[in-house]
Amino acid sequence: MVPPLNALRAFEVAARCGSFTRAGEELGVSSAAISLQVRQLEDHLGKRLFLRQGNRLSLTAAGLALQPRLGAAFAEIAAVTGELRDGPPRRRFVLSVLPSLAECWLPGALEGAPLADLAIWVEDDPVDFTQGAHLRLTYGGQAYPAHAIHTLFQDEIVAVSADGAADRPIHIDWGAAYPNEPDWATWAAAAGVPAPDRGQGLVVPSTVMALSLARAGLGAALAPRRLVAADLAAGRLRLCPGPALPMRQAYVAIHPVAMTGRRPLAALLAHFAQLSVPEAAAPSNQRTMA
Repeated sequence: MVPPLNALRAFEVAARCGSFTRAGEELGVSSAAISLQVRQLEDHLGKRLFLRQGNRLSLTAAGLALQPRLGAAFAEIAAVTGELRDGPPRRRFVLSVLPSLAECWLPGALEGAPLADLAIWVEDDPVDFTQGAHLRLTYGGQAYPAHAIHTLFQDEIVAVSADGAADRPIHIDWGAAYPNEPDWATWAAAAGVPAPDRGQGLVVPSTVMALSLARAGLGAALAPRRLVAADLAAGRLRLCPGPALPMRQAYVAIHPVAMTGRRPLAALLAHFAQLSVPEAAAPSNQRTMA
């Protein structure tokens, strides 16, 4: 017997949000209603889906197994019903892009791309495909299990500044969602020079801001080589003497499995595949775009 749809939806949103309160806000009901729906689903399945520790929620093994497949199913339902509601002829294809990619890589990457009825959303991870995004461009795919993941390119970190000097490093703190990799201490160790004091100098929350400050002559930034290619070619930035450090993960394109082969997704993926050949093998849950 299929569990009640409301209970499945309550669980999916609570698992994604990590909170009954935020799930209730998204669905327009109380946190108590979400909790009740989840308990009904647990009773139906005979499995505990959440570990409740005060106000904190964490998924059990059963919850971890259910959440990604359920999220993909709701994404497909949203896509199908959206097509019926909006009508396929003029529905815009939504490309969701990580801010640093949108600012530094996407303009050049879209040259010659099929752009008819394309909407670009600039947002941080994770994104909810049920809210309208069709294709996501980001760094690493760990936040999107049960989705199709294609490697865009593998990159390396270089140091850049307006004058080519690395004596005033700008530190980047990406927050809890992304690892700070590599940082200036790692770069300095590879260069064989003393590590800069993180307690001194500028600290910013994004690569985009660090590069803006570097262009203004306020210091040196660590950034992916492909994201600074246009600045280097135009002379706005120069490479600092030192190593290029490989990044642990690839930049990727992600979409719900159910959308595989659909236009214009297939056309846009084919365009991105022509831009470059991945320099390293993709992780096991990824496919290259070759």
